[in-house]
Amino acid sequence: MVGLLRRYTRWLHTQWPAGTVEKLPLVNADGSTNVPGLYITGDLTGVPLLKFSADTGARAIKTIVVDPAFEKRNQADEVLDVAIIGGGVSGFAAALEAKKHGLSFELFEAAEPFSTIVNFPKAKPIYTYPTDMTPAGDLQFHEQSDIKEGLLDDLHAQTLQAGIEPTLARIDKVTRTAGLFELQTHLKSAIDNRKSQIIKAHRVVVAIGRSGNFRKLGVSGEDKPKVYNRLHDPKDFCDQNILIVGGGDSAMETAIALTMCGSNVTLSYRKPQFARPKPENIEKINELSTNPGAEVDVETVSGDRTTTPSGQFMHPAHTGKLTLMMASNVKQIEDDTVTLIDADKRAVTLPNDAVFTMIGREAPLDFFRRSGVHITGDRGPHWWAGLVAILALFVFIYHWKKPDVWLGIGDAFEANGWFPYNVPDWWAGVAASFNDPTTLLGVLKVSVGEPGFYYSTAYCLLMLVFGIRRIKRRKTPYVKVQTWTLVAVQIIPLFLLPYIVFPLLGNNGAFGEQKQIVYLDADQNRQWRAYTDALRDPSADAAMPQLPAQVGDWPLGQPSASWPGVVIGAGDQGRLAYNTTTGAIYVTDYTKPNSTVGDALFPLADYGHGREYWRSFGFILAWPLFVWNVFTAQPMWTWLIISLVQTFVIIPLIIRRWGKGAYCGWICSCGGMAETLGDAHRHKMPHGPVWNRVNLIGQFFLAVCLAILAFRVIGWVWPESFAQSAYAALLKGVPALNYTWFIDLLFAGIIGFGLYFHFSGRVWCRFACPLAALMHLYARFSQFRILADKKKCISCNVCTSVCHQGIDIMNFANKGLGMEDPQCVRCSACVQSCPTGVLTFGRVDRKTGDVIGTDKLAASPVQMAELRVNGQKV
Repeated sequence: MVGLLRRYTRWLHTQWPAGTVEKLPLVNADGSTNVPGLYITGDLTGVPLLKFSADTGARAIKTIVVDPAFEKRNQADEVLDVAIIGGGVSGFAAALEAKKHGLSFELFEAAEPFSTIVNFPKAKPIYTYPTDMTPAGDLQFHEQSDIKEGLLDDLHAQTLQAGIEPTLARIDKVTRTAGLFELQTHLKSAIDNRKSQIIKAHRVVVAIGRSGNFRKLGVSGEDKPKVYNRLHDPKDFCDQNILIVGGGDSAMETAIALTMCGSNVTLSYRKPQFARPKPENIEKINELSTNPGAEVDVETVSGDRTTTPSGQFMHPAHTGKLTLMMASNVKQIEDDTVTLIDADKRAVTLPNDAVFTMIGREAPLDFFRRSGVHITGDRGPHWWAGLVAILALFVFIYHWKKPDVWLGIGDAFEANGWFPYNVPDWWAGVAASFNDPTTLLGVLKVSVGEPGFYYSTAYCLLMLVFGIRRIKRRKTPYVKVQTWTLVAVQIIPLFLLPYIVFPLLGNNGAFGEQKQIVYLDADQNRQWRAYTDALRDPSADAAMPQLPAQVGDWPLGQPSASWPGVVIGAGDQGRLAYNTTTGAIYVTDYTKPNSTVGDALFPLADYGHGREYWRSFGFILAWPLFVWNVFTAQPMWTWLIISLVQTFVIIPLIIRRWGKGAYCGWICSCGGMAETLGDAHRHKMPHGPVWNRVNLIGQFFLAVCLAILAFRVIGWVWPESFAQSAYAALLKGVPALNYTWFIDLLFAGIIGFGLYFHFSGRVWCRFACPLAALMHLYARFSQFRILADKKKCISCNVCTSVCHQGIDIMNFANKGLGMEDPQCVRCSACVQSCPTGVLTFGRVDRKTGDVIGTDKLAASPVQMAELRVNGQKV
């Protein structure tokens, strides 16, 4: 059984790559940070492209120049206007802009100008994406920038030869004191005549890059083009002789990926034993080295130099070999060979096609932490306090919205006539028209007495406001059409129909004349409330008040009590009920004809509008996301058929054609809020293998729904069987652990909504939604893929970082594989955010892998720009 569950888990979720997202400093659109006056530019803003780096550097200076506080600065000879840290493209672009504006500045570089580009392989092609973009400022890219050497010549001509001279110094820390920045430096030039290592500046631009400085071997041949410090696609090196240098997770995961791809790999480590890597990586390396045919994989990478988990999703042909050379060091790298010194101090020369130096880097995050800049993913006291506060707020909101659950917040509000239960009485005193249920105002009088009305109103407004913001933020036709569709679905079928349209139709006879609703005036309502209170007290003796003239004499049986609708009496010809919340008398006349359609969809009720119009949610929200049309006391055959067709016919068909996102990303109200209010928080979704396994909560909740359904059906057939009790216990009976509170209220409401601002808006959708869990099964047979143009992928990881379903999209893209992780909800954030236009929504033939077609609705700004020449679409 355990083995079967393990295979099922792997088939559904854990076979897919689960890479993590690199932590970066929190940077606003203009480069500013939480530290006033400190700006971050370049690829630390999230997009490692030359044009973006130049653009952000120049724009930071433009922002500084027009800053009113900067204009009022007290200029002094010993204080720089701007200190620029980092001598890359972004730093030099900032320096050029500062020079143009006549600012006093200094550019600090720890290694050498443009060091990242200098370390590119010889003749490396340079992609200056986006092709239609002209960066702000004077630093531009020309035709000669197509390869590394030409790019360096071009950059040198525009900067170094134009008089921008960097100071060779390492900045260890930046602090803000008395309105000025102090830079703690370690100068690298012995002839520098400054006595102090503290530099003062009014503003600071940090352009040090996200990669830090790669450590070097310091051996001959290290600058050859066959030497790499990062692995993207193992298939580029299949059947080659590879040397990997290092003893950390990056080195081990690179060795595993290349060996599984069929390479002849030698792993060299300077120490006799591995100490730093994860134990499971060491086990896999040892297994591969002793058993060349072993089938091992890496679900997620831990090292920062490997972007390549290896596993079944790569469809590897494993014929490789792994050799460990412990306590060894590289001596020399030649064109076709590499020489090492082994543990016995002997020189060993090996045939070699490529070398991967995975010996670490000096990451810049500690610098930012020392300087007080906030980092994504860092969780301090304020983060935890905010999380506790927002969860407490939603505990209150959801219990206020839903009485008769574990915590009695909603029951207290209802029993005491607090908001919104007191609103109908107030409305009734405003105008007589509010007492006519056949009018819009009369319908609203009842709706405003229901907490769900206010919740749904707020839901619609949030989706509308933040949907418009999303459209402005992500300017593509796909996002525009998708967002307006989600907003329309939420406002029309999930708000207007159940709260206004259907009640108005019903009160005007559209669903039959069986029920009459009469609203009491204030005096009558007080009398009837006193009478119903007496009904609940066996010792009380009270006479039933006079019925309103609209009701007249009515043959009734013996009074009885229920909550919240109080049944006053019933006879052969009908019954009369009074609702204490709305102040309405419901007269059900059994002698009048009823509506077959109305009764089938919206059963009669002694509360609210007199019919259960809220069941119309089931037209949009399918079982088992919305269970209340299926889990009923008696079978509601119309809703059972609708739910059956929705869940097991319509949804599987649309998923086969368009993927799971056809429902989650275009129809579902949960997804609608996630794509609007949650759009600015999508980067907060946790990634990695542990979270990939948390996805299985939804499978458990799906199993619970199936169990309740089974007990419900058995209970219908055999009402006196154990199934009836089991059904009642699971649905609502067991305290706290029942479906109603634990799943529908706690997870779908409090946790799902409460974590929007700390873990993204798709926590419920990704981890716990039982309908999503069912659709994951359907998605395994879908034709939908996110297709990737491998040659354009720069492995920047932007696509993965913006995925609020936690999918490691980059690990499909940089191998040219179609993304088939069933978690995808078609939000298009990855496609829209990709700076080089790598990704496209499409379909493939599951048998052949051939592309059937791609989406016509444009989702990539880069691809949209590339389809235009001189402003004209081609």
